[in-house]
Amino acid sequence: MKTLDIILFDRFETLDAFGPAEIFGRMCGDYRVEFSSFSGGNVASAQNALVATSSFDRISPGGILLIPGGIGTRDKVNDAGFIEALTRLTSRAQYVLCVCTGSALLAKTGLLDKVHATTNKRAFDWVMQQGAGVLWVRRARWVADGKFYTSSGVSAGMDMALGFLRDMHGMDVARQVAHDIEYVWREDSTDDPFC
Repeated sequence: MKTLDIILFDRFETLDAFGPAEIFGRMCGDYRVEFSSFSGGNVASAQNALVATSSFDRISPGGILLIPGGIGTRDKVNDAGFIEALTRLTSRAQYVLCVCTGSALLAKTGLLDKVHATTNKRAFDWVMQQGAGVLWVRRARWVADGKFYTSSGVSAGMDMALGFLRDMHGMDVARQVAHDIEYVWREDSTDDPFC
């Protein structure tokens, strides 16, 4: 069973984290969903949802990381200790998924250099400033490049999570999960109505 570690920080975007958590949680025989933060303890989303987390020290190599976005990314891109820890975690993860402005945090590590990636359209220019070496893609609901998956804003993280399941388990599995949660999945990653 693979572990999906969702990286939280103060003022993360709730749906960025919990949309994919719902999708991966539907695959409970294949994935265990955990929530982690730099120091552990309770973390509040931008919408004031409190989530109990474990510290980064608990995360094992070789798993899957999911980095949400949110207004809290504006502070975290300048938090050297957080970025250093994130660099260590993402470099040893098997896969790294970013939602929305979570791409800014990953870009700041340098690990997205020469990798195709996308982010929230309304924050695109700001996110690009966090990683000039990234091959930014404006017109994309999500982008997969090697071990990195990045998505556009908020609900696009659910499309990306389903795209990841399709890549790992096949189209029938991804469509069944989307059906079970009554979600209209944009199966084509380039189908981006918000661009």
